[in-house]
Amino acid sequence: MSKILITLGVILIVIGLILKFTPWLINWFGRFPGDINIDKGNVKVFFPITSSIVISILLTILVNLFRKFFQ
Repeated sequence: MSKILITLGVILIVIGLILKFTPWLINWFGRFPGDINIDKGNVKVFFPITSSIVISILLTILVNLFRKFFQ
């Protein structure tokens, strides 16, 4: 269990450093076709449907890789 927690901690630190020093990497979120962005007057509504699907697929792949690595 400690091996998993240490690995996840290191991964989170690396991701944090990457996002801090390269903020342009996060600008893709919400810009896919299929993401709904409504901006009318005082009302702003944002539904990142396609972006959420992409993130879900990437996280599923990562979790499956970690499962194989730690078994």
